[in-house]
Amino acid sequence: MSRRVLRLEIPVFPERMMFRVHDPVADPDAPDAPAPPIDALVSTSRDQLIVACAQQHLGVQLTVEEWDDAPPPFSDGYEDEAKCVLYLRGQLAVDMGSGGKAVAGLRLSGGVGDYGVRIYTRNRAAALQSYAELFEQHDDPLSDDFQQARKQLEGMEQYLLQLWRES
Repeated sequence: MSRRVLRLEIPVFPERMMFRVHDPVADPDAPDAPAPPIDALVSTSRDQLIVACAQQHLGVQLTVEEWDDAPPPFSDGYEDEAKCVLYLRGQLAVDMGSGGKAVAGLRLSGGVGDYGVRIYTRNRAAALQSYAELFEQHDDPLSDDFQQARKQLEGMEQYLLQLWRES
């Protein structure tokens, strides 16, 4: 039976509607780096994963879980799912582009090797709709009321990244 050994919840601010999960020494400009996902949740290479977000105006909530030895049970309540294998050198980074790194080098208990990865998402359409509705409810996007309502939507779009060391 699989057991969770790490759980980290972090806000991520997508740049150009995406964020990148990767080995900290991976080069985002390498010839084999993944292209941005088109009509897909993710795009991958050997040591990098680009996750497509539904929007770029609000922060999203990312939960990272590491599981020992075996894939975790499938998660319920999510709208979309993608799977891949990443080669990691015992650490994980989450890059927000010009916003910097949400995580620079999270140490993984599984060490160096191939990791199975599942990423789930929920509330993508709801976050888009709620953000659009803000403009119908408030005339001035610079007003305090608009900004307070906008802050309430931060983290509405959610991602769950589960990884485990492949045998």
